[in-house]
Amino acid sequence: MRRLIVAAACAAAVLLNTHVQAETFPSRPITLIVPLAAGGITDIVGRLVAERMKVTLGQPVVAENVTGAGGTIGVTRLFRSPPDGYTIAIGQWSSHVGAAAMYPLPFDYLADFEPIAMLSVGPLWVIARKDFPAKDAKDLIAWLKANPGKASAATIGPGSAAHMCLVYLANTVGSSMQYVPYRGAAPALQDMAGGTIDLSCLEAGQTLSLVNSGKIKAYAVLTGKRWFKSPDTPTFDEAGVPGLLFPFWHALWAPKGTPKDVIAKLNTAAVDALADPTVRARLLEVGHEIPPREQQTPEALAAYHKAEITKWAPIIKAANIKLQ
Repeated sequence: MRRLIVAAACAAAVLLNTHVQAETFPSRPITLIVPLAAGGITDIVGRLVAERMKVTLGQPVVAENVTGAGGTIGVTRLFRSPPDGYTIAIGQWSSHVGAAAMYPLPFDYLADFEPIAMLSVGPLWVIARKDFPAKDAKDLIAWLKANPGKASAATIGPGSAAHMCLVYLANTVGSSMQYVPYRGAAPALQDMAGGTIDLSCLEAGQTLSLVNSGKIKAYAVLTGKRWFKSPDTPTFDEAGVPGLLFPFWHALWAPKGTPKDVIAKLNTAAVDALADPTVRARLLEVGHEIPPREQQTPEALAAYHKAEITKWAPIIKAANIKLQ
């Protein structure tokens, strides 16, 4: 009988301690893992949202870049972190969809993490050296069909968004390209501006200034509507290739097993950040739109992430891309 009483008391103490921890969360700073390099769009979005989340949480959210292997080193760090809400991560298509089909990993993206919130969505667009012969998007499609395997196309790592965007385009129009791997967007853009690489497919906000200056040109965005920052650039739907969609999104996750009330607090802080006028203005400035409120829930992110992996896994597998 005494043992039962002691066991019951211990169980009650554990439950009480868990309840108190959840009630007082957060009582110290939170680490936001950014699995990609400093200065890129993922780093910009992550730090912008993290800075505003501290207002709601009452504790700093400190961004830390943990890079390598297509973002999977940072995601692995999150996987191995305690599920207490004090370590979270931002991710995007390359780190949370492309990498899932490319790298041997100790975790499952859908089963081993807790979604927190979708943050932003920006466009990818197909860009080219300024003297590439196709004059517009429709002409580009015709040129690719007539010249399979002739265009050189810059990729940013195997299975990255830039790589799969180009594969997706080639497959959709029934053509092929010569894929040239680069370590980052900057050297690829340098070669494109210098006329030594033909095409690429990159995040539009980070390349708009080169397009506006005439150093490179843009053909079309892979979105359902024209991009508000470049309204004269058509969609591929308008160019005669319907359904060629590749939104470039960002979202937050926590380790599996993080208490639901902690996830709820993190989600509230993220949603508050996205509602802040300064944050919204800055995201618009870099060319990203904020998803509607109903798409900012953990449940909406879980469903969207699953749909993205389901769509892209067979496309990546069929491309037979090898890690280098």
